[in-house]
Amino acid sequence: MSVFTFGSAFSQGMPAQPITLGPDDKAAFAPAPAGFDVASNDIPHGKIDSVNYYSNSVGKQRRMLVYTPPGYSASKNYPVLYLLHGIGGDEKEWYSFGAPNAILDNLYAQNKLTPMIVVLPNGRAQADDRASGGYGSAPAFGLFDKDLLGSIIPFIESHYPVKKNRLNRALAGLSMGGGQSLDFGLANIDTFAWIGGFSSAPNTFAPAKLMPDPAKARQLKLLWVSCGDQDNLFNISKGVHTYLKDNNVPHIWHVDSGKHEWPVWKNDLYLFSQLLFK
Repeated sequence: MSVFTFGSAFSQGMPAQPITLGPDDKAAFAPAPAGFDVASNDIPHGKIDSVNYYSNSVGKQRRMLVYTPPGYSASKNYPVLYLLHGIGGDEKEWYSFGAPNAILDNLYAQNKLTPMIVVLPNGRAQADDRASGGYGSAPAFGLFDKDLLGSIIPFIESHYPVKKNRLNRALAGLSMGGGQSLDFGLANIDTFAWIGGFSSAPNTFAPAKLMPDPAKARQLKLLWVSCGDQDNLFNISKGVHTYLKDNNVPHIWHVDSGKHEWPVWKNDLYLFSQLLFK
């Protein structure tokens, strides 16, 4: 698997930044157990569908994947996690390489999750939204908030039985998607109460721009910031953590063992998802 092609282009080829681990820079939780991301035939499974919707901001039909949990019923109302991919991927990246359905199915079988719908959109908000172009598509990721807020959330809330308030919406992602989640989530605390940035990329706003009003960020139910301890982008996430700590904003700072890679992000999803909507 090419690191550039599938989600971690920002780290590939970037000059290594010195990483100095301080007392705070450690795992907040134990890692996932062996087999946490392996599909099992002996448990109930959720379902992943490819869904078409019209994007008002892009001006065309676009695709996203939607995971509904085991036992899904249209007679129930669910919270929603919007889960974003990296710069080299598209709406299929998490599904193809991150095993979200296996991770979540296994957690449901252990009664560790609040039942939720998970939406896997394409964060490249442009007409040609396929996974190509590398850094050249970066500006389109910066426009994705218009698609997310203006088209995706309204579509989900009109086509699925979901709870329509900030306490029941979460936004998280890896690399470029981690930066989007912090940028757009913290700018829209009236829309999201649960936010996670996994190994967030250089598209992440500087902390003072990310949170010009730290007091408002204290309204969040969960703010998760994480990164691998050998990731070239480590200092981006650490800078966010330091700002949050200095401004007394409650958050989780989780330093995993690893680089800018899927084992770290799978572990993030395993840990983050268990904290949601509780």
